[in-house]
Amino acid sequence: MHRLARRCSVTSVLRSGGARHRNAAVPLSSSSLVSSVGERDTIGRWYSVICSENSSTIKSTNQPHLKRDMILGRRYETTAAASDASNLPPAEKYEYQAEVSRLMDLIVNSLYSNKEVFLRELISNASDALDKLRFLSVTEPELMKDAVEFDIRIQADKDNGIITITDTGIGMTRQELVDCLGTIAQSGTAKFLKALKDTKDAGGDNNLIGQFGVGFYSAFLVSDRVVVSTKSPKSDKQYVWVGEANDSSYTIREETDPEKLIPRGTRLTLYLKRDDKGFAHPERIQKLVKNYSQFVSFPIYTWQEKGYTKEVEVDEEPAEAKAEGQDEKAEKKKKTKTVVERYWDWELTNETQPIWLRNPKDVTKEEYNEFYKKTFNEYLDPLASSHFTTEGEVEFRSILYVPAFAASGKDDIINPKTKNIRLYVKRVFISDDFDGELFPRYLSFVKGVVDSNDLPLNVSREILQESRIVRIMRKRLVRKAFDMILGISMSENREDYEKFWENFGKHLKLGCIEDRENHKRIAPLLRFFSSQSEEEMIGLDEYVENMKPDQKDIYYIAADSVTSAKNTPFLERLLEKDLEVLFLVDPIDEVAIQNLKSYKEKNFVDISKEDLDIGDKNEEKEKEMKQEFGQTCDWIKKHLGDKVASVQISNRLSSSPCVLVSGKFGWSANMEKLMKAQTMGDTASLEFMRSRRVFEINPDHPIIRNLNAACKKNPDDLDALRAIDLLYDAALVSSGFTPENPAQLGGKIYEMMGMALAGKWSEPGQVQYTESQPHVAETVEAEVVEPAEAGSQK
Repeated sequence: MHRLARRCSVTSVLRSGGARHRNAAVPLSSSSLVSSVGERDTIGRWYSVICSENSSTIKSTNQPHLKRDMILGRRYETTAAASDASNLPPAEKYEYQAEVSRLMDLIVNSLYSNKEVFLRELISNASDALDKLRFLSVTEPELMKDAVEFDIRIQADKDNGIITITDTGIGMTRQELVDCLGTIAQSGTAKFLKALKDTKDAGGDNNLIGQFGVGFYSAFLVSDRVVVSTKSPKSDKQYVWVGEANDSSYTIREETDPEKLIPRGTRLTLYLKRDDKGFAHPERIQKLVKNYSQFVSFPIYTWQEKGYTKEVEVDEEPAEAKAEGQDEKAEKKKKTKTVVERYWDWELTNETQPIWLRNPKDVTKEEYNEFYKKTFNEYLDPLASSHFTTEGEVEFRSILYVPAFAASGKDDIINPKTKNIRLYVKRVFISDDFDGELFPRYLSFVKGVVDSNDLPLNVSREILQESRIVRIMRKRLVRKAFDMILGISMSENREDYEKFWENFGKHLKLGCIEDRENHKRIAPLLRFFSSQSEEEMIGLDEYVENMKPDQKDIYYIAADSVTSAKNTPFLERLLEKDLEVLFLVDPIDEVAIQNLKSYKEKNFVDISKEDLDIGDKNEEKEKEMKQEFGQTCDWIKKHLGDKVASVQISNRLSSSPCVLVSGKFGWSANMEKLMKAQTMGDTASLEFMRSRRVFEINPDHPIIRNLNAACKKNPDDLDALRAIDLLYDAALVSSGFTPENPAQLGGKIYEMMGMALAGKWSEPGQVQYTESQPHVAETVEAEVVEPAEAGSQK
């Protein structure tokens, strides 16, 4: 309370001070007066008058005080800040420091997840050096005075674990060695491109690959020691840069050995670590070059062992020579054998040219197919291909293929990492390990290459970062893939799409579930059997064309097979009205259709569910039927109890006496069976999702009319009640449900058979069925085989 009273008194002083205090506040905000030491003291005394109890804590106005600022308001707070800014001591500037050995360790061991990319990075650097020389030679022809071809050569010594990479590019001077190799994360290529941009040179070469300035250090992924020998056409001397892993220093010296001099360019020598000497095998070098740098614009040669066959003479055995010597007149023939002569020579490794950089009009179908087979190790031609260039906000080139057959494992539909899309940046392979960034899971069967110059990669150039550019690329690639598939479906050769659907139909159905945005593209590609086309599948467009003029919906039924679907009782009235019904016989079909919901403003309707409208409602007839059979429906419902939600008069039956339909919002009979079969199925959710069952009866069937009479005459008759139970169980089976007690159902059938057959071929007294087969008698009630009943049935 004391503190509150003190604050109130201070506030009253401020309010009662009138113009004197307001005028005193004006010079306080003036920077010229604040700079005066005497006036700062005056201001300090003025503060002490206001807050006498806190005078010991307020030494100067340039010391911030929360309580004082709250009292004096923003004007005084701003003045204090200005005073602080004008009286701060001069700041000292420091550069960030780094422990170089630790930084190198982070770059080498943290940026790259795969050691083999070191060769990709070093070849990319060599390609950039060649590109720079080619560009600069346009304006400086003297740089090309040493007529050396543009190429990259890689030599591996597997015995000593040494790899040598030589290019005939621009090379480096001594200062450039210090700037580029001695300065971490400084990209010579990026610097070169910036210089081109600053000079506004229209001839800038956008084929240059490097951008981060750390690619060279990937050599230390596999090397203990790296030696760089380089000769720039701008310098008369050749210099050698030597660096070792886990060392914070490097050395540069002039090359004096005449045997190691090069006319122009750079030679990298990698002394591999003990565990990584396997990279020095020529075969592995060749494989890495073909995988990562196959489409670099300069020729890459690798040092390979080769061989040729020749015939050499063989010394004869003494016994053979003696046998031949017996015939002196016979002409002597020299014996020879074929041997393989081994030698080493340079071999061009990147022979395949990137056809996606060519104009699609200039590429033949045979060239597309050949490229597909080589790139993806396929032996069959693809079903279709699409070569396109996208310009505008995102620029990239691509060739996509639809394979002729699905992978042998058939697991691509659940495994999005199929390595079917190869991503290149400026013709250098980056990755084929994507998890849905470029294509959704259901289109994982599409194969192809994508090449772009400006993708958002991380520093290791291994991971495609999520960005708006990637999302745009994905959208355009998916659109092109659908156009390609649509082209197959519209082909004159119907067998092509049948082959496609057989292999990849499930993928598109999965797309109905996972990709709502592309429903309009997926739906025309779907194919199903139907009640009017049991041998050949039809599309939804064909179904809509065949619809009756007054038909509003697309009807379907889900079943195990076409045979099961075409014999279901749900079809009876629709077949009479010549309404076509789609047969969904694949387990994924029903879920896919439920996700589509409609096609061309026509809703999908499951004919096995309640409230089916087939366009023939007659309200007067329905009213008459309800009056006549309403009591029977209630009687059947009372007997069946909770087994059914209700008993109704059916409008879908013509020859069957009854059917069991599913509720509108629950699982159908087919879906219920599928969910029960799931390995990880949950019993609780099964009970929750199992729909209400409605027992529909056919009022025109003789069995139902007999039960209607029994209901009115003797509703407690045991035979009538047993008939209801048997009708329910039969409806379960015919409607696709699984009986809860199959043995009990079998017993009821045997009972009815006994009643029907008793005494038909034998005399009533000779019926000994129950005595001769006691195991059947367990399921047959005693009164069924009474002579009186048998005689009456006869």
